[in-house]
Amino acid sequence: MRVGILTAGGDCPGLNAVIRAAARRLLAHGHEPVGLLRGYRGLAEADHMPLDQRAVSGILPLGGTILSTSNYNPFREPEGVEKVRAAQAGDARLDAVIAIGGEHTMMITRRLHEEIGVPVIGVPKTIDNDVVGTDYTFGFDTAVQVATDAIDRLHTTAQSHDRVMVLEVMGRNTGWIAVFAGIAGGADAILIPELELTVEDVAAAIARRHERGKDFSIVVVAEGAQLAFESGQHRQIRASEDVDSYGYPRLGGVGAALATEIEERTGYETRVTTLGHVQRGGTPTATDRVLATNYGVHAADLVMAGETGRMTALHGTEMTSVPLSEVEGIKTVDLRFLEIARTFFG
Repeated sequence: MRVGILTAGGDCPGLNAVIRAAARRLLAHGHEPVGLLRGYRGLAEADHMPLDQRAVSGILPLGGTILSTSNYNPFREPEGVEKVRAAQAGDARLDAVIAIGGEHTMMITRRLHEEIGVPVIGVPKTIDNDVVGTDYTFGFDTAVQVATDAIDRLHTTAQSHDRVMVLEVMGRNTGWIAVFAGIAGGADAILIPELELTVEDVAAAIARRHERGKDFSIVVVAEGAQLAFESGQHRQIRASEDVDSYGYPRLGGVGAALATEIEERTGYETRVTTLGHVQRGGTPTATDRVLATNYGVHAADLVMAGETGRMTALHGTEMTSVPLSEVEGIKTVDLRFLEIARTFFG
């Protein structure tokens, strides 16, 4: 079989580990893996590179993706679907495609399978851990570790200067990174899109800490969290009025806005740190390398078994798969984790 492998959407630690694992598994069974360049653009334009032993050697610890990535969606591009059909009907035809990406990539992958008949396997990646159908996505652990390291470092500065430190992390629709990093780093308040915590609530929690003799506090906020007030007012903070390639507003700045509100209400000096893209760059953690490798091997096994139209998934400790038809929507934070975090607030 000739099997295409692509990475689509935002970059993420562990992408190269999946590429390596899937390619090595396919090569070991006598099949031909090829890399599709720049996501689904590579499928539509038959832009391939060989994924032989040499090509995937040494890429396990590398961040980013050797295949490059893009947000190309053949269903939104002029003649995109026709290009995919033409490529699949010509000499560049692929027997299957392994698509590594997040929620939007899984949506495209599902439509290609259902509407065009492309044999596909999805592999869930995103630092946000918000893909439905799997317990954890690779890239998430690395992002949480980066955010936790930042909290650890902010603790020393906050304590030395008697400050409130606000850390803004990624998380447009969900607060998985904020909650896990907040628990791991001992945050004193966590704000996420899934649950309303008012500015007044945060200020009161910080004031209680000071009454107990704690002269510093750490607050973690996901970029998609809204500023909420007891008056009922809500505000989502945007970096600009522009929208991204998916039509979503460009978020950013909630940390600075929250810091201003906290300082005004408490009188305590408050500073903000925004991690931004640092969270999804660089070397993947050991946990993400292992998870990504398992995903890649399992994806190749599904292709060889002819079980397409599915997404690899982790359920507990078991590597399994789910139908792409069931991968819809956003997986929000299990609020039990936030209840654990709240034990340490105030």
